Amino acid sequence: MNSRIPSTAGLRVLIALAERGSTVAAADAVNLSQSAVSKQLSKLEASVGQSLFIRHTSGLQLSEAGHIYLEQAKIALQALEDAALRVARLSSDPDVLRLHLLPILGDRWLLPRFSRFTERYPTIDVQFTSFETPGQAEPDAAFRYGVPPWRGQTADYLFGADVALVGAPEYICRVGGLEVLDDIGRFTLLEHPQTPNCWQNLRAALALPAEAPEPRHYVRFGFYTLVIRAAIAGQGLALIPRELIVRELASGDLVNPGGLGFESPNCYWFTRPADRTSRRALNLFHDWLMEEITRRD
Repeated sequence: MNSRIPSTAGLRVLIALAERGSTVAAADAVNLSQSAVSKQLSKLEASVGQSLFIRHTSGLQLSEAGHIYLEQAKIALQALEDAALRVARLSSDPDVLRLHLLPILGDRWLLPRFSRFTERYPTIDVQFTSFETPGQAEPDAAFRYGVPPWRGQTADYLFGADVALVGAPEYICRVGGLEVLDDIGRFTLLEHPQTPNCWQNLRAALALPAEAPEPRHYVRFGFYTLVIRAAIAGQGLALIPRELIVRELASGDLVNPGGLGFESPNCYWFTRPADRTSRRALNLFHDWLMEEITRRD
């Protein structure tokens, strides 16, 4: 195997491709052209000496080597991000802000809005990290998913309680329509096992009887982003927090037949250390974030 060390750009492309399943979507995530993403992948695979993805008509899927390399790529990038956080803490610059951001929240909600913050506060330097590992330097604040409280943290609710059962209208029509939950037996359900927006969560939330029908088939993905993309592509139904798919619901790319869904206890939160005085940059970002939550456009 070639022992050349891959570039950080190549590692970021690997992660983006694994999460999004296509060079087009990955290019958008890492702010590169599609051809540049393909070149980075080719260089990385040449360095590794094996194919990291299996090419399917439905998109890219990690090979066995790809799964191994992805795990180590995340560790390597987290180490670099952690070093950047530690170095940044040597500076007392009040206009530097370090935030931990969940990839799905950044991709689907925060980043499309973030230009409004930078336009209002152009002197504030926001640095995002995407991975959490034990012992890493603590950021100034973090976006989290789950059920509070978190020890030593104050938490502001963002969204996520309203989870909708959605699908592409063409798919729903093709399968025969979905008016009530008893119709679910005709449909495929798309899930991310590590995210508690699965059929069993809906069953429990709605106290469905044991004899209630189950989806005809389940397809599970390693990344929640792929669940959303597969639903848009008409590959099945999915349970998704409504705020992550506002644009798709407005455009009609996804529909929520019969208003089916459930109220989830697992939500998205913005957390800050309770024992630390917030600096100017964090206070401004927090206030802006709360404005965005109530904004309707």
